[in-house]
Amino acid sequence: MRILLVEDDLKAARLLVNGLQEENWHVDHCPSAEEAEQQISQGYDLLILDWNLPGMDGMLLCSKLRSTGVSTPVLMLTARDALQDKVQGLRQGADDYLVKPYAFEELLARIEALRRRAELQPAPVLQAFDLSLHLQTHTAVRAGQEIELTRKEFALLEFFIRQQGILISRHQLAEHVWKADLIAIDNLIDVHIKNLRKKIDLPGCEPLIQTVRGQGFVFALPE
Repeated sequence: MRILLVEDDLKAARLLVNGLQEENWHVDHCPSAEEAEQQISQGYDLLILDWNLPGMDGMLLCSKLRSTGVSTPVLMLTARDALQDKVQGLRQGADDYLVKPYAFEELLARIEALRRRAELQPAPVLQAFDLSLHLQTHTAVRAGQEIELTRKEFALLEFFIRQQGILISRHQLAEHVWKADLIAIDNLIDVHIKNLRKKIDLPGCEPLIQTVRGQGFVFALPE
C-alpha cells in the first residue's frame, strides 16, 4: 500500500511515517499542500491530509484534487472537532475524518476500512474524449483498442488528461513528469511526445496532443 502523508509538523510526521512503515506500507511525506499537489500524480492508494497547513490548507487541496478527477481516498486529520467542520470536510471530498489527538490503533483501523472500501469499487479510470486511461492496470484504450504504454508514456498521458484543455509548458512537463530541470531533458520530452502521439493517434482518430508554438502543448481536440 502506497500512502502520501501531508503534514507540516515534522516531528509528528516522522512518528507517523515510522509507525506506518512498521505496518509494511510505503509512505512518502510532503510538508505542504503545494508539494503534495504535484506528488499525488505518482500514484497512491491513500492520502493522509492535515487540514491546517501553511499556504494552501488541506481542505482546499482536497477540493482541488476532486475537481481534477483524482479519486485517491483521503483521510483528513485535524484538531477541529465541531460537527460543521466534519461535514465540510466530507463534502469537500474527504473519505474519512479523524480528530486529533487520536490513538494510533484507530488510525490503522480507519486506513484498513478505507482500503477495503477502495477494493470494492471499480478501478479508477480517467476519460478524455474517446480515450480512457486505466490507472490500476496502466493501460489506455481508444476506439476499442488497447494501447500499450511505457511507464513514462503513461505518466505523461495521465498528466495531459488531468490538465486537458490547459496550456502546459515544457517546464511544467519537465517538473511534473520527469522531476527534472528542462535543460537536462528538453530533447527527451520531444521523443516521448512523438512516441505517445504515434500510439494514441490511431487511424481515423483525431490527434489529441496539440503543439502551441513557442509555448507548449494542449491536450484537446483540434479546432
